[in-house]
Amino acid sequence: MDANPILAEVVRGNWVENRHRGAFIVVDAEGAVIASGGDVERPVFPRSAIKSMQALAIFDRHALDRFHHSAEELALACASHHGEDEHVSGVAQFLDRMGLSVADLECGAHMPTNGKAREALRAVGADPSALHNNCSGKHSGMLSVALAMGVPTAGYVTREHDVQKAVRAAVEYVIGEDLTEDRCGTDGCSIPTWAAPLRTWALGFARMATGRGLDAGHAAGAQKLFDAATSHPHLVAGTGHLDTLVMEAFKGRVMQKGGAEGVQCGAIRDKGWGYALKCDDGNMAASHAMVAALLTKYADPDDAQKAVLEQFARQATKNVRGAVVGELRAVGV
Repeated sequence: MDANPILAEVVRGNWVENRHRGAFIVVDAEGAVIASGGDVERPVFPRSAIKSMQALAIFDRHALDRFHHSAEELALACASHHGEDEHVSGVAQFLDRMGLSVADLECGAHMPTNGKAREALRAVGADPSALHNNCSGKHSGMLSVALAMGVPTAGYVTREHDVQKAVRAAVEYVIGEDLTEDRCGTDGCSIPTWAAPLRTWALGFARMATGRGLDAGHAAGAQKLFDAATSHPHLVAGTGHLDTLVMEAFKGRVMQKGGAEGVQCGAIRDKGWGYALKCDDGNMAASHAMVAALLTKYADPDDAQKAVLEQFARQATKNVRGAVVGELRAVGV
């Protein structure tokens, strides 16, 4: 098998210090390839990049009908949030409205991703709770699915639980691919994660963006989720994060979501195109450079949008004294 192409590199002074290989693909809702590079048929774990696909179970199992989730709650269900005050209070209210609490979350606790939020916790000597977990909004959405289905909430993260079966079925439907037991793992937040070809993740986002290839219920659900995420981009990630800044800049035209280990997925909604990329070595900063270059080339950004993308496509490397000594830059998208 040929190696994937170099899509980003780190330059120090006048010499290339590191190279990052990867694969990417842009497709329409019929699967026609707009652009691609590398092995797009190799199955990859999408990790948090497909939270919007997982959240389709909210619509499949009529949790929206029961709880009338707000756009903010739907955005949090798609989020890898930074544990800032707006995120923590939003998830707490999400749970409270369903008669649940932080004790019902099975995602585990970690310190907030956001530095100021971490310092605020330390300043008062408080430990993080599961509300600070970047996946707590997604888990709240999954708990709403359990309640709507009338099944126990306990153990909702396990592969055998009805909630995860519903989530798996929703993802399989939208990507048009079976998720099989021979390509399954456990995500950082304890739910199952399933590997599938990079091409299928891009196709799923194109279908969600357009509704083509989906029944009316899934098409409407996908539009609500994308509208919620792009209308509340700060809830999806947080201060200074690529996902938030890109969706703010594109004002609804682009749905963008990253996942651990160098995965980036999304949709250029006005073109009806989905995209997916994976940095082979899992470097997140390199994956940011890659997806920024992809959107620069294929999303028709205006000058303001180009400026947002450029800060990720070319990331300055500074030494301890603050002097710029090199850069991480996209090269092959």
